Amino acid sequence: MPRFARGFDVEAARAHLARRDRRLGAWMKKIGPIDADPRWRKPFDPVDALARAILYQQLSSKAAATIVGRVEAAIGRDRFHCDTLARCDDATIRACGVSGNKLLALRDLAQREARGEIPDLRRMSTLDNDAIVAALVPVRGIGRWTVEMMLMFRLGRADVLPVDDLGVRKGAQRVDGADAMPTPKALLERGERWGPYRTYASFYLWRIADFAAQAKAPTRRSQD
Repeated sequence: MPRFARGFDVEAARAHLARRDRRLGAWMKKIGPIDADPRWRKPFDPVDALARAILYQQLSSKAAATIVGRVEAAIGRDRFHCDTLARCDDATIRACGVSGNKLLALRDLAQREARGEIPDLRRMSTLDNDAIVAALVPVRGIGRWTVEMMLMFRLGRADVLPVDDLGVRKGAQRVDGADAMPTPKALLERGERWGPYRTYASFYLWRIADFAAQAKAPTRRSQD
């Protein structure tokens, strides 16, 4: 059974991208090295991470953190699972500031976990990226982009290109000096030359988009 490593050699990724794409390579030289993400080395619970992704959707980080803290206090744990969420009825969770749609998503996630439909970290280590996406996107409130962020930032998969991410598309537009952002399909084709390190290319595209906009702070991701 195959095993997928968490994390990758960023030096090899940097050299590969600079060799395969001169335009991107010029920006990489301008920005400098991007270090490996330390979360690649840390264990985590996929169900807990997905629950937090649901709670953070469409909210500022400060507002979401407040709601998460209230839910943690209500369930008496700092981890979200089917058993801990079951400690509170719907009214109690709603009173924490959780919307009706997000409550339904949390309940769906918990039910799927209880049925064994959510792969744990060990199981994920044997699944390729597409298999993980297929396993998780049926969860209410979880789309492909959310799973891609988990693949990149938590599982350390080397070859993920989130073509629907606006920051990545803006970065690609800047690299190519284009008048408009590439469509997801065009970006997928453009990114073929970056494989098998499309994750690292995406890290740079986010930085390029922030750099070009002279952002005061890096764009936050759902797995931050």
